Amino acid sequence: MEIKRKDVGKNVGASRRSVAGVGPGIGRFAGFICSFALAAAIGAVQAGQAGLGDPIAWSRLPLEAQRTEQLILAGGPFPYSKDGGVFSNRERHLERRPRGYYHEYTVPSPGASDRGARRIVCGGDRPTEPDACFYTEDHYNSFHRIVK
Repeated sequence: MEIKRKDVGKNVGASRRSVAGVGPGIGRFAGFICSFALAAAIGAVQAGQAGLGDPIAWSRLPLEAQRTEQLILAGGPFPYSKDGGVFSNRERHLERRPRGYYHEYTVPSPGASDRGARRIVCGGDRPTEPDACFYTEDHYNSFHRIVK
């Protein structure tokens, strides 16, 4: 296919544009795919599930996370002063709930000089009887619902 100088810039962004032998309509198709992917991503964020991965069985959690959840259910004592603090869910990876619904707890990371990136976030009206708890190993970028 030969592209003439007078055709350069013509129909830019239109579905009839041809580039290096790619037939007409590819622009429309690519636009549709991008729109579909964007709509799916927006829907996931609005549903509060953008960073929610597969559930994780309690028995598959690191031992430090299992101990942390046991402390949560017992009401403490917690090793870090920030444990039990309100988790605001700013990234909206979890379901939207009123402020104060979610609380965060540190999962110790062996060898870390600070609190590390691992946390358990639990939601519910009573901290010792949470509706659900979630594990994150990457400081709130993704979560896995803990299942018994």
